[in-house]
Amino acid sequence: MDRQNLASSSSPDNGATINHPPQRDAWVNTYRNSIPQWHSLATSQQSVIPISISRVNQVDAGRLDIEMSAMLKEQLVKVFSLMKPGMLFQYEPELEAFLEFLIWRFSIWVDKPTPGNALMNLRYRDERASEIRGKVRTGLEGPGLTAAQKIWYCVATVGGQYIWARLQSFSAFRRWGDSEQRSLARGVWLLMQRMEGIYKAASFSNLLLFLYTGRYRNLIERALRARLVYGSPNMNRAVSFEYMNRQLVWNEFSELLLLLLPLLNSASVKSFLRPFSKDKSSDSSVDETLCPICQGTPSVPFLAIPCQHRYCYYCLQTRCSAAPSFRCPRCGEPVAAMQRHGGLVSNIPQKQ
Repeated sequence: MDRQNLASSSSPDNGATINHPPQRDAWVNTYRNSIPQWHSLATSQQSVIPISISRVNQVDAGRLDIEMSAMLKEQLVKVFSLMKPGMLFQYEPELEAFLEFLIWRFSIWVDKPTPGNALMNLRYRDERASEIRGKVRTGLEGPGLTAAQKIWYCVATVGGQYIWARLQSFSAFRRWGDSEQRSLARGVWLLMQRMEGIYKAASFSNLLLFLYTGRYRNLIERALRARLVYGSPNMNRAVSFEYMNRQLVWNEFSELLLLLLPLLNSASVKSFLRPFSKDKSSDSSVDETLCPICQGTPSVPFLAIPCQHRYCYYCLQTRCSAAPSFRCPRCGEPVAAMQRHGGLVSNIPQKQ
């Protein structure tokens, strides 16, 4: 009876549904259909991680680029050192523009960092593309600059600086600022002054924003949305400041010497160091007939008392006027001036 009931319940005549086994590749189709949903969920929850680029690295990179341009300019000027003096000065803006174009051509145009950026482990990134995509995990990913951004960067840095330098030199040579009040040259000169003032104010505002946010060192980078990011997350700074520290110490020491040396009396220093000199045999061979100051034969000889050494009148008078406590370079005894001590110096007749 039970078998009959089971058979009748499982038979298709009762109108009941029959569960067929799934196909062998059904799970593959289900996996493929769920992949887009998984990706959409992953990207919806993923956000851009804010990253802070060292401001010191960015400023140092710009400074190193300037120093590199100066070094190239110095080497190029040495090539024309044998030409007519002053001829290269007339083409200084063209020379600087040519060097800047070479640096741009072999660095930014070929998707490579500039020399300063390479030393500071920095590269340019298109910030617009990074914000649109929003698929950033470490803050260092992102495409480089586009061709349009590279061209506009060259136009702004190379062409803009060259045109502005030429306008300034031309206006100064033509004296546009000294023209009549309502002349065209005067109006163009005032317009240039206003443009320069606006640019300086905008640059100062951009500097404040850069110090606050750490993005876009100058107005060109801000206008092009070209941001400096790290090229490698595991690379340290490659610049050693040991040479710079030694150079600063040497400069300060040389300035100190230049300040103190004119204040010292050379004769007093020599007389102070004479007892410590190793070569004492040369003192016995000194010619007593020569002036101890100029080491020449006195034209108007005078005998200094009490040391009894012959001097030139002008040498002795000059030293005594400059240093009242003048001492003889040979014996170290004090010698007084004629005007103040008339009896300490006596005239010696010249030999016939």
